Amino acid sequence: MRARLRVATGAIIWGLCGLALAVIVGVAALIVVDVALKGIPAWSWTLLTTTTSGIAGGLLNSWTGTLALMLLLAIMAGPIGILAGLYLAEFSSRRTGPTLRFATEVLSGIPSIVVGYVIYLAFVVGLGWSFSYLAGGIALTVMVVPYIIKSTEAALNQVPSALREGGAALGLSPRRVLWDVARPIATPGIVTGVVIAEAIGMGETAPLLYTAGWSNALPTAQLTHRPIGYLTYVVWTYINEPYAQAHQLAYSAAGLLIVLLLVLIAVGRVISHRAARYSGRFQT
Repeated sequence: MRARLRVATGAIIWGLCGLALAVIVGVAALIVVDVALKGIPAWSWTLLTTTTSGIAGGLLNSWTGTLALMLLLAIMAGPIGILAGLYLAEFSSRRTGPTLRFATEVLSGIPSIVVGYVIYLAFVVGLGWSFSYLAGGIALTVMVVPYIIKSTEAALNQVPSALREGGAALGLSPRRVLWDVARPIATPGIVTGVVIAEAIGMGETAPLLYTAGWSNALPTAQLTHRPIGYLTYVVWTYINEPYAQAHQLAYSAAGLLIVLLLVLIAVGRVISHRAARYSGRFQT
């Protein structure tokens, strides 16, 4: 009787898991198909090589600005998040560890628009940077750092203790054990966390409205006192315009954003796959 109950319970749970997966895949497919049908037909070389002008023009300033923001996000959030996660996993004490983890949880739960407003008061107004590339990058960094921290700590905690003990038994220092033993195995999880953080930053609008502003011009190397364009602004703004041309531009921007996101995920998967193959050879 108990065996039948366990089998029935397992079947119900797996059925619910399959249903949840179908809902997630179905919703994602619906979004992608809708955006593709309405936006991709308007794609052209001109759309990608001309800047936005009014409710028309192209998306050159938007997609280059988005890539520039993602590059700055990787440069700023990547090292901070990875090093913080490394500290929590390897060096934190019983007092500092729980405190820092609690702070990370609180930071990850703060609404993005609140983060943008705080950065606006502190940097855009307080330091007089005006709407700028650097202010937008800082806002996105504050938002996504907790995700990188948690994924890095989780990846390092999953390294088998037997491998660490084996490295120590061979006479390796704790630093060498961390670099030569733990790092190759934890790299796929760390890369996944960075990719998730980049994807979250790529899809944000609210904090950038307060910090990066908007510009029809191409991004430059000037970090402050110069706003920057990005794709999510086009989607958010132009879909509310009462013109079919503006709606088409918004859907085109959404489609391009999805393509960039898929490329980012593909690159992350390639890096994770190669790191996993390397760590597999290491463990054997």
